[in-house]
This record gives sequence, C-alpha cells and structure tokens, in this order.
Amino acid sequence: MAKWGQGDPRWIVEERADATNVNNWHWTERDATSWSKNKLKEVLVGLVVEGEAGRCEISDLKHVEGEASCNSRKGKLIFFYEWNLRLGWRGTVKESGEKHKGSVEIPNLSEENEVDDTEINVSKKKGEGDVLKDLMRTEGTTKVREALRDYLKALKTEFTLGMILPTKATVGQELATERKLSGNTMQDSVSPQSLDIVGVKIPTVKILMREVFNSPADELYSIFTTKELVQKFSKCSAVIEAEKGGKLQMFDGCVSGEYTELVPSQRIVLKWRCRSWPDEHYATVALNFKDMAAQTELQLECKGVPVSNEDSTRQCWKKQYFEEIRILLQQSKDTME
Repeated sequence: MAKWGQGDPRWIVEERADATNVNNWHWTERDATSWSKNKLKEVLVGLVVEGEAGRCEISDLKHVEGEASCNSRKGKLIFFYEWNLRLGWRGTVKESGEKHKGSVEIPNLSEENEVDDTEINVSKKKGEGDVLKDLMRTEGTTKVREALRDYLKALKTEFTLGMILPTKATVGQELATERKLSGNTMQDSVSPQSLDIVGVKIPTVKILMREVFNSPADELYSIFTTKELVQKFSKCSAVIEAEKGGKLQMFDGCVSGEYTELVPSQRIVLKWRCRSWPDEHYATVALNFKDMAAQTELQLECKGVPVSNEDSTRQCWKKQYFEEIRILLQQSKDTME
C-alpha cells in the first residue's frame, strides 16, 4: 500500500470537497445547448457595423437550430457544437437616409470547421440599398466572425468552469499571475483577489472600466435603476427593485444580484453574478457617476470575478450595458429633436 501523499494523483482525494470523480478523470458530459442559445444572442444581437455607406445593426436572432455539449475525460475537455443560425439586420444609408432590412445566414457553425472557413451569407429585401448589403458582406461578415469567436471562447472558458476542478498547485500558479489589459477608453487594471470558496477554491480578479456618456448624471443613474429603461436597453424583461436589499435580474436571468447601496445620481453598489458562475458566487460591482455638465463619467469597479470569466464579464459590461445604453440615449435624443 502506498504511503500517505504518494501514489497515482488521479485517485488522490486529499483536500477535495467532493471526493468523487477526482480531477474529472472519468467521463462526464454537460449540455451546453440552452447556455449557447443565450450566449449567441448576447454576442450577436446589437452588433453595429458602420462605414462610408451607412450604418447597420444585427437586430435579432430569428432562427437558431442545433446543439452544443462539453465532455470531460481524463482531465481533458472535448467540445461538440453544430448550429444553423439566421440573423436579421437593419440599416440606414448615410447619404439618403433610406432604411433597409436583410438577413445573415450561418448554415453550419461546427467544431469541424474553423470560424474563418464558416459560410456566412448576407441577403437584403428587394429594393435599393445594395451599398448596405455590400457593407454587411465585408465589414459585417468580419464582425460576425469576431462575435462567433467570442462565443466559442466563452464556451471553452466560462461554460466549463468547474468541469476540471483546480488542484492546490494549479490555484497557486493562477494566483501568481498578474496582468494589465487595455480597455475601451482607458487601461483596465486586473489584480488577483482573495479566494472565494464554494466547494473548491477559485481565484478571482478585479476589473476597472471607465466610460463617458453624453448624458447628465441623474439621467444615466435612472437608466440603471428604472425597470422600464433597463428593459429598453437590455431588450429583455427584468426585475429591478432599486432599493437597499432589492433584487436585480436581467437578460432572461443570465445576470442576477442585489442592490446594496444607492446614492441618487452618484453611486450604485451591487452584488452581481452571471448564471454560469459557481453557485452562490457573487462579485461586488460599484458604479460611480461623476457629473461633467452635459456629460457623465461612469467609473466601474467589479471585484470578485472568477479568473476564467474575466473576458466575458468585461465584454458583458462593454457590449450589453455600455453600448446599448449609448444607443438608448441617442434614440431618446433623436425623439426629442
């Protein structure tokens, strides 16, 4: 019999909360179909394409058919996915102001093909506006491919969290890593935080972002605390109880949390999590509103984000929050004019 601390590490259960299927050595499978449908909608809908010809936007995910799964065997992850997608797009010609609609079809997104080799077909309803169709075929196709890469990256990181459980040595190595990444309007800093334990230890990071909006602070604050406005920019039903201890739920339940501090027009603090994170694990999000006359600088601090979800969390705030809020503010301005 091997002495304590010796032997095949595949079967060692020391310091493991689950004590079963250690390091996922046996075959396990997780269905990613429902999660993938939400993620595809998240990364594709609202995608903006601009050029000299005009401006186009992916308006909706009209059809999504297929499935996705992730399998773990002997500590390795194997992915299977096959999707048939049809997107709707709408656009405005820059010179004439004419509005047109069309579709983008992706008949076979699968693990058998690279994203760059995946077929993407752009069509437009009858009439003028071929310049917009050309814009979608060129720059639009490029942006759609980028969004598909974001989905696959999230599938292989965000969705798989917990399938290969970290060992003591792995956690130590991850905590030793420090990175600085460039953000949209400033250099976003990322620093390791203390471990949050839910069954197994997970390393977390802090994300800092800063955005400037063409809106007074009180208006921007209300967009984060008013149910009707949240539903407008998120394009989903929402639960918004903007008071201390009040609940928060957005994007069809993909994001949830609780309001812990509210200072009107100045500051909001939230317990905040994505559905794919480990159970009961929350980040702390602080939103600080700095009034600059007709503009507002919004400073975001998000502490306690799982390391494997860092990129997807950053993209969530950038694309699903900030970009959509800018569109809502512009629409409000256009209506008033």
